[in-house]
Amino acid sequence: MKKICLAMIAAVLLVNPAAVTPQPASVDPAALRRLQETIREQREQLQRQARQLQAQAELLESLQKQLDALKQAAGPSVPVAGPAVKTATPPVAAATAPPGAPAGSFPAAAAPPSPPPPAPVAGTDMKAASAGTIVSGSDRIKLSISGQINRAVNFVDDGYSTKIYHVDNAASNTRFRLAGTARVSDDLSLGSRLEVAAAPDMSTQVSQNDQSPGNFLDTRWAEVSLTSHRYGKISLGKGDTASNSTAEVDLSRTDVVQYASIADIAGGMLFREKGAGGAFTAVRVADAFSDQDGLSRQSRLRYDSPRFFGFGLSGSLVSNQRSDLALFWGGEGYGFQTAAAAALANPRLDDNGLRYDGSFSVLHTGSGLNLTVSGGRQEIHNRQDAVNFYAKVGWLANLNRFGITAFGVDYTLSRNLPANDDKGYSLGAAAVQSFDSLATELYLQYRIFSLDRKSGPAVGDINVGTVGARIKF
Repeated sequence: MKKICLAMIAAVLLVNPAAVTPQPASVDPAALRRLQETIREQREQLQRQARQLQAQAELLESLQKQLDALKQAAGPSVPVAGPAVKTATPPVAAATAPPGAPAGSFPAAAAPPSPPPPAPVAGTDMKAASAGTIVSGSDRIKLSISGQINRAVNFVDDGYSTKIYHVDNAASNTRFRLAGTARVSDDLSLGSRLEVAAAPDMSTQVSQNDQSPGNFLDTRWAEVSLTSHRYGKISLGKGDTASNSTAEVDLSRTDVVQYASIADIAGGMLFREKGAGGAFTAVRVADAFSDQDGLSRQSRLRYDSPRFFGFGLSGSLVSNQRSDLALFWGGEGYGFQTAAAAALANPRLDDNGLRYDGSFSVLHTGSGLNLTVSGGRQEIHNRQDAVNFYAKVGWLANLNRFGITAFGVDYTLSRNLPANDDKGYSLGAAAVQSFDSLATELYLQYRIFSLDRKSGPAVGDINVGTVGARIKF
């Protein structure tokens, strides 16, 4: 019986072999496409996640390096919790706040005393670059190094010839600085500062007769200071006198090339006589235009009070029995930022008396429009006082992604310089483009210097076009 069954099965297979042959399954093309698309999307998602993980790993590595550097700079006695995170702020408002200005509205009801004010915003030291911290020879002192390079090209037409002059911009010359700080107590800190200008062919020295006057080296600062949040700051050594830059308060951000001391960019240029000969006179641009600012940087003993309601008082006893007194104010509120300063100084120059100066600058943070005004007077015995007036209208604009673009148009009137009844006039226009990520500014200026002389030969105008760059480090 078993053999019969096997024979029947064999016969069936011989007749219909397809009965045991595997048949291909039917496939839906639409379903296959959906499956392929799902696999492709999953693969792309995995690739994106891998890139994100790589970027996060690189970011963590960078933050760890910053943390290690901060720990090393702080020293073993100062704990560092982690890298700081900077909060973005509107560029116009953040970059142009007056130094020491209190936050909020300036007619505040009460305000505690704040640390003593730095030098006022001006064409000098408030243009300093932010410092990088390094390790000093003593683990008790935190040392920082910073500086800048500021080079320009002047195109000068003196009425008889047009020439190109390569200069170091005296409005904010090339320099480097070392600053050390140490915490004495919760209220007291000890400071030191050494700053040296190293400016080849300074713009106040370059002239038609000397286009390459050589290197200008000057010790701008060599001081020690003691700062108390409660009682103020005392500074000993060479540095800003109390009245320095009080005629040069400026919130326009064009002050790298355009501010109250308009002669800085071409101060060495000589006026020529009008007429066929065009002979050079002995009068330089710097002789005819001066903003009558204070006593500059000198060896002095200076005191700065804490700030109350935005006000600060400073005074200094200067070498050669000179002295000065200055009042500062800064505020922010109602959409405006303001800064102001005024000073009285005794320069003790031959045949000269007291010097008075002051300046005021206001910025509307919403529109970027700003106004700067400056004035100064130097008493001169036996003839009329030398007087200067300066006014500028400016605009800060967000025109590109690199940084603020600043524009300014100014006018200057100078009287009784270099001689009695002489009048100097100047018109200028400037543009400054900031590149925030590179700590760099590119600038342009065009300026006319005109001098009407009461006695002596008439002189022609001097036209100056300037192109330059300042890089901070």
